[in-house]
Amino acid sequence: MSHGHSHENTTPKPALIAAGAMVVMSLLMTTAVTLGFADRAAVPDIEREKANVSQVAARSLRFLDGENGSVEISDAQSGKMVAVIETETKSGGFIRGVMRGLARERRMHGIGSEPPFALALWGDGSMSLTDSATGRKVELGAFGPDNREVFLKLFEESQAS
Repeated sequence: MSHGHSHENTTPKPALIAAGAMVVMSLLMTTAVTLGFADRAAVPDIEREKANVSQVAARSLRFLDGENGSVEISDAQSGKMVAVIETETKSGGFIRGVMRGLARERRMHGIGSEPPFALALWGDGSMSLTDSATGRKVELGAFGPDNREVFLKLFEESQAS
């Protein structure tokens, strides 16, 4: 008695072979890096040191939650307000996203919002934000030029004050 229902494997054999080959290649490449046969991906701090790239600007900042979900950014030394970023803006969403990840790590370590963050602009044009409390560093250029520009404006604010 035939039910017209088949339990045959419908995934094409070439697709299964390709998926298996990708898994094997990933494992081989990971092993090659682990054993030192292949170089690891570039680490920005190490690459800047090799190229003798120095910091051209730095700013110590505090980021606090403001009213209606805004982000209040103040200078850690002077206490002056640098910027208030509204969440509805593209820049507000990006800054909030970056800070959410850094704040989560602080909470895991029982650290509050008091320790400042170090914003650095490097001679090669790269930019980083370092949590002075945890040491975690975010390379801001990795998110594209528009998002990098959001943090670059925080240096411009310091020139104006």
